[in-house]
Amino acid sequence: MKPYDTVKAARLQNRASASDFIENIFNSFVQLHGDRRFKDDKAVIGGIAMLDNFPVTVVGILKGKDLKQRLTSNFGCANPEGYRKALRLFKQAEKFDRPVICFIDTPGAYPGIGAEERGQGQAIAENITEMMSLKVPSISIIIGEGGSGGALALAVSDEVWMLENSIYSVISPEGCASILWKDSTKVKEAAESLKLTAKDLLALGVIEKIFDENMPLEKLCDNIKTSLIKVISKNKLISKEELLNNRYEKFRKIGRENI
Repeated sequence: MKPYDTVKAARLQNRASASDFIENIFNSFVQLHGDRRFKDDKAVIGGIAMLDNFPVTVVGILKGKDLKQRLTSNFGCANPEGYRKALRLFKQAEKFDRPVICFIDTPGAYPGIGAEERGQGQAIAENITEMMSLKVPSISIIIGEGGSGGALALAVSDEVWMLENSIYSVISPEGCASILWKDSTKVKEAAESLKLTAKDLLALGVIEKIFDENMPLEKLCDNIKTSLIKVISKNKLISKEELLNNRYEKFRKIGRENI
């Protein structure tokens, strides 16, 4: 599959959403709402759940599967209050020593005037900073689109995983083509250059694992659940200091072998 074919696959309306993965992987999910500052952003779902015997905090970005759901969730484009809700849940997880698991599917953070007025850039930057220093294990999974800072705000984790037909990039191919070539028809060339597929990112050391999507959702969720339990069990055995050092080094070493 060529890179732009993967882009189109990542955007398919019938892809499994964060709520689908939460329902199939975790037990007793209790959703928590709001950022305690402005309102509850429907683009971000989060709460407490059980992963087998592990209590965990789960956060996901929702796109919606039909027009009504997509309008409610703003097509997966979170506002600052969505990222602040996520950060509130991250800090709560740290307080009660719960691992953090994120499911990401967003074309990017919402760029509207209201979002900028309420501090969109600051909210994203604060999440990135705080996730780097969280003293609990964290794993982020790209399940569709992983667009720009809107995705990165939930992806500064001990490990980042991707589904086979998902993408993760600083900008969309359309945006890249418009900026670099001043020609929106160059999207295929842009997708090739961005190295946004799971295989490309694994080779670059940006992510740690790829999940094959050629199976029923239940089987895919079982595979993800098994991997989550394995990594969380391993990371719970190390000290907080080692956990933080490992996370720091993970991001510092990205691209070193390719310089």
